[in-house]
Amino acid sequence: MNRRMIGGLAVAVIIGLLFSSYVYRRLQLLSNARPVPTRLLVVAYRSMQLGTRLDAQNLRMISWPGDEPIPGSFSRIEDCAGRALITPVAENEPILEERLAPKEAGAGLPATIPEGMRAVSVAVNDVVGVAGFVIPGTMVDVLVTGQVPGAQQGFITRTILENVRVLAAGQKVEQDRDGKPTSVPVVTLLVSPDDAAKLTMGATQGRIQLALRNTIDTKVAEPAPVLQAVLFGGAAPPAPHKTTARKIEPPRPPSPYVVEVLTGTKKEEKAFANP
Repeated sequence: MNRRMIGGLAVAVIIGLLFSSYVYRRLQLLSNARPVPTRLLVVAYRSMQLGTRLDAQNLRMISWPGDEPIPGSFSRIEDCAGRALITPVAENEPILEERLAPKEAGAGLPATIPEGMRAVSVAVNDVVGVAGFVIPGTMVDVLVTGQVPGAQQGFITRTILENVRVLAAGQKVEQDRDGKPTSVPVVTLLVSPDDAAKLTMGATQGRIQLALRNTIDTKVAEPAPVLQAVLFGGAAPPAPHKTTARKIEPPRPPSPYVVEVLTGTKKEEKAFANP
């Protein structure tokens, strides 16, 4: 064995000793490190839609860092079991108090309706339903097209509701003209009692159209109604009422001054302009 091989072997041994010493120190530090306290957290076992009643079959427990609590979360399944979701949740998403209906509210769609609000369902088609993009949780505007009785402008389209939340979108079975069952798309909207009356009137006496909007766009636009005659050029919008100007007569000139002039026995009157 020559000196070069001996030198290389010595260098390898030294490097190995240094590396093993480094690994030993790191393991010693890890073994002396203080363990992080954990707590149990209730999460969704699978994805669930709003109105789903929670139970031990669709919930599970996971470990969560104890120094990072989640406000409104649960640490026991029995504390949130039997309550319904008022918003959809994803798999492994923590169950929060603000996403649950009261226990006495039951389950299904009624549990998702806040106090003072109403859920109204209207029949739609693929066009009215914005080609299937109207799904639970989206926000829409409701437009109604109808004819005003006695009006000469034809049909009118008006936006009757803005920024309305969609609670559900599905199908219901109705009978066609021949009495055969047919599937009809239905959209359920969350509205106030006054808006529920407007929506019902528009759906029964006119044709409704849903306009999909961004969920973070809550601005009320209040667009002006559109008349059929004006839109298609069949008639001009009513001209503003004009009032006839009253002719003002110029003021009359003042009466002249009259002066009597006596010349001997002769009497005469002379008139002078009144300035």
